[in-house]
Amino acid sequence: MTRREILIALAAVCVLGPTGCRRVLESRRIVRYANWGSPGDDGDAMRLVRRLLDGFSRKHPEYGLEVESIPGSQEYLRKVLLSYIAGSEPDVLTLDASSAAIFIENNVLKDLVPYVSGRDGIRLDEFFPNVVDIARRGGALYAIPIDFNPLMLYYNKRLFEKAGVPEPIEGWQFGDFLNAAKGLTQGEQYGFEFGNWMPGWIPWIWNEGGDVLSPEGKSAKGFFDGDGSVRAITFLRDLIKTHRVAPSLSQSAALGIDFFSHGRSAMKVSGHWELVGLASAKDVSLDEIGVVPLPTMIASSQTVAYEAGLSIGKHCRDPEAAWAFIRYYTSEAFQLEYQTTGIAICARKSVAEARADTAVKQKFVNVAGTARQPWGATVVAYDQVERIGQDAMDRILTHDIEPEIALREAADRIDNALAEAAR
Repeated sequence: MTRREILIALAAVCVLGPTGCRRVLESRRIVRYANWGSPGDDGDAMRLVRRLLDGFSRKHPEYGLEVESIPGSQEYLRKVLLSYIAGSEPDVLTLDASSAAIFIENNVLKDLVPYVSGRDGIRLDEFFPNVVDIARRGGALYAIPIDFNPLMLYYNKRLFEKAGVPEPIEGWQFGDFLNAAKGLTQGEQYGFEFGNWMPGWIPWIWNEGGDVLSPEGKSAKGFFDGDGSVRAITFLRDLIKTHRVAPSLSQSAALGIDFFSHGRSAMKVSGHWELVGLASAKDVSLDEIGVVPLPTMIASSQTVAYEAGLSIGKHCRDPEAAWAFIRYYTSEAFQLEYQTTGIAICARKSVAEARADTAVKQKFVNVAGTARQPWGATVVAYDQVERIGQDAMDRILTHDIEPEIALREAADRIDNALAEAAR
């Protein structure tokens, strides 16, 4: 939400009155914990999480726990911000690195440094430091990380062997990737699968030496439309439009399938979460899947850390109880069980290593310490940046607008959006 939207929401709260109140039980101190997800989800992973969360009150009988699942990341943002304005936000919030700046810069969260360094503190040196720093601002810290997802290049070993193409190696350049994709494109099989999801294609820009925003995150002009970004986006366009080694967006939409998990594409960029779906895929098996860092045109391959952490709301009525929940949730014992879901890499280094029980998982852990923070961690209006960027890519791939034109126009729109959000 922009500052203007927050002011409008505040006005609505003043008219309608508080949106809710905290239930108080005489016998227990209640912790309200908010996350994103469907309240009706009854999958294996969610049942495991519910069982682990039930253990909080068994370990701490003086506390009760109320879990508020809010479906959809945007709906989550809006509901939490509205409840903050009303002074009734949940005690513990799930903080997504891609939107952390919205909460941090709007003063929604408590600084956790006094709790970290207190009698019941947490040793931050047991966590990946680059992941901890995502929620750090100067001397303040606003979240304890749970886990995170770097992006890697997945590949199907069986399809590589069948096509007689050498498997990808670390340090691959874009030309090596293109040559492999050409050799792997045969009949109805593609070398690569591409989706217009901006968080998934930003590392291609980084690996051409470009970026979306200036280092301070204040402007896109000269960066999103800079030489490195234009080269990267032109390369991705040409994979589809010129070399035809990846299906078009319309082909993907028409078929409605994931090409990689159906054995119809040999490569795909995705996070650790991809392993969960591949484990149940009918057309591929996990033992024929490999991962490698993205191809790069700079000194070393760049990837991103899409992290989730836990924060305490500014108006929390019982910070001691909230901190007890965060310590429980981020503890080694909890995380050892929680991370059996395989959705992400644990932010605790010991748990990440313990759960890296395959070569693929170990390769994710190998890049974990160098993964970059997403722009959404520091730029409040970054959700608008992503919408504009995705629209630019759509214009390039669907309407044949030249990348330098689409990115120049997008950079202007982004700068206007950033200026508007700062007012």
